[in-house]
Amino acid sequence: MFLTIYTLIHVVISLLGIAAGFVVIYGMLTAKPLEKWTMYFLATTTATSVTGFFFPFEGFKPAYVFGVISLVALAAAYYALRTKQLAGGWRKVYVISVLVAQYLNCFVLVVQSFLKLPPLKGLAPTQSEPPFAIAKGVVLVLFIVLGVATVKRFRPIANSLADGNASSR
Repeated sequence: MFLTIYTLIHVVISLLGIAAGFVVIYGMLTAKPLEKWTMYFLATTTATSVTGFFFPFEGFKPAYVFGVISLVALAAAYYALRTKQLAGGWRKVYVISVLVAQYLNCFVLVVQSFLKLPPLKGLAPTQSEPPFAIAKGVVLVLFIVLGVATVKRFRPIANSLADGNASSR
């Protein structure tokens, strides 16, 4: 019973983080720094990674590696944003770190969807079938395209996002 509730909470936090991540990426692409959305994304995505470590241990799995990489990316994003205020190369560190954390969340969403949702599980019961590979490939290509576009386009207005004075529209 507890594990079911814990899993539900973890999934809800994950989905909220993914949604917030896309809002943040949209904000970066449109030069609209969204302070509250950014903090919400960083918090929910951190919570997703941290709560993932508290599931019963059933041997070392890739999820642990993803969790650690995500936490490192989130720490880098926060450091670039708050401490370095996106100055110089820290803008790119921030953008890439946000995109890595978001990609990992979306990748895990694809994996879990193919494991748990009957229609998808039927398409790729062992996760070695083409539909699963195609889904992972589409997510990777999407994030590469988003990454290139976001690094090129994100130009925060003189520390507005870094110092917390940005609009949260």
